[in-house]
Amino acid sequence: MADKDRQFQLVTFQLGDENYGIDIMDVKEIVGVQTIRPIPNAPSYVEGIFNLRGNIIPIINLHRRFHLKKTQTEEGDFENGFLIIDINGMLLGIIIDRIARVVTVDGTMIQDPPQMISGIGAEYIQGVIHQENGYLIILDIRRLFNPKELQKIDEIRK
Repeated sequence: MADKDRQFQLVTFQLGDENYGIDIMDVKEIVGVQTIRPIPNAPSYVEGIFNLRGNIIPIINLHRRFHLKKTQTEEGDFENGFLIIDINGMLLGIIIDRIARVVTVDGTMIQDPPQMISGIGAEYIQGVIHQENGYLIILDIRRLFNPKELQKIDEIRK
């Protein structure tokens, strides 16, 4: 997404009090609430695993990872779903509070991230887009976990 001269599609969602976006090319699907099987001795941010059509998917709780509070949801909201993302060929599920929509953004609208946004450090953020009701924070999913953490998550799903 480094090319500022083109448009991008982002899957947007709410996590805590902030709105986030992930490049649509990194999102494999959105699934509703599923039964998660806890895994003993997993890192604190790994909620557990679930089976998606024969694939064992580790579920990551970004609330725990970044010490965020959960959003208060209203009746009829899609809550506690998962975004299934692909990080270097490994499928992971991340828990979201509320799915928003797919938006198309112009690369020139993306600004460098501030040093700290609601507990998530700038190292995990690809950029921000100013909106009427705040910011849309674009996550860089390849930076959410270091190689050692990814290896541990991969071992959990096997």
